[in-house]
Amino acid sequence: MELRQLYYFVKVAKKEHVTQAAEELHVAQSAVSRQIHQLEEELGVKLFVQKGRNLQLTQVGQLFLKRAEAILADLERAVVEIHEFLDPEKGEIRLGFPHSLGISLIPQVVAAFRKLYPNVKFRFKQGMYPSLIRDMIKGEIDLAFISPFPGDHEFVCGEVLLTEELYAILPPGHPLSDESAIDLKQLEHETFVLFSEGYSLRPIVWEACQRAGFTPNIGFEGEETDTIRGLVAAGMGVSLLPEMALHYTGPLQPAKVRINNPQVTRTIGLIRRTNEKLPLVAKVFHGFLIRYFNDRRHQ
Repeated sequence: MELRQLYYFVKVAKKEHVTQAAEELHVAQSAVSRQIHQLEEELGVKLFVQKGRNLQLTQVGQLFLKRAEAILADLERAVVEIHEFLDPEKGEIRLGFPHSLGISLIPQVVAAFRKLYPNVKFRFKQGMYPSLIRDMIKGEIDLAFISPFPGDHEFVCGEVLLTEELYAILPPGHPLSDESAIDLKQLEHETFVLFSEGYSLRPIVWEACQRAGFTPNIGFEGEETDTIRGLVAAGMGVSLLPEMALHYTGPLQPAKVRINNPQVTRTIGLIRRTNEKLPLVAKVFHGFLIRYFNDRRHQ
């Protein structure tokens, strides 16, 4: 069995199509088909079955995929560790984070870190809460910013870095837009612009409205903080967003108003795999982040 066969197998399993896998691998379709066939012959099982124009993993194929991904992830980590051993300041950090942190927080901390370690590379992966947990468990990322912090979890552990306040955002000219603070109950009859299902900010806003005594009337849903902010600024409704998602200086801006009752916050944490040593360069970055946010809390 060759590593090339594992690479080809995993790619076909992800694409469910030999042609698409071959295009992404930059090899001939016949080469991919031949390697998959040889792999199946060596294992003595069928890994794929034809389903229309696509290929579908058999039950044993699904089992083999998990093992193949783990083998390739271990190999990738071994290569990284060797490079770090030769020069710890020239490694690569695989970092995951939710979209809402990509506006200002991630650029800030990465820029600050690279002032100290200019040769370190980053591989970023954005995703929703479930996908970040999944990618961490599968070994596709080394560290991840996540919100809310998961607390007790069998496979990941970490630290809360900060707790961030959420603000009401209102269309310009809204009757409450000039208030210094409001109760969330005052938005009971408004149309809300919320994140789609699966985004961590959605249940935070939903539960806050429930605590305030009402169920939000959802008129629009989006998947980016820019979309939420823009729709509110255009007069399509109201919403709640964390302060760091409001660092935008474009011409179309919503009004930002503090919420007194109930106070709405989110936790932002840093997670890693439980009982697994971080790659050296990721360990350096982890220590940097703990100091960075500790200093921010004491400013």
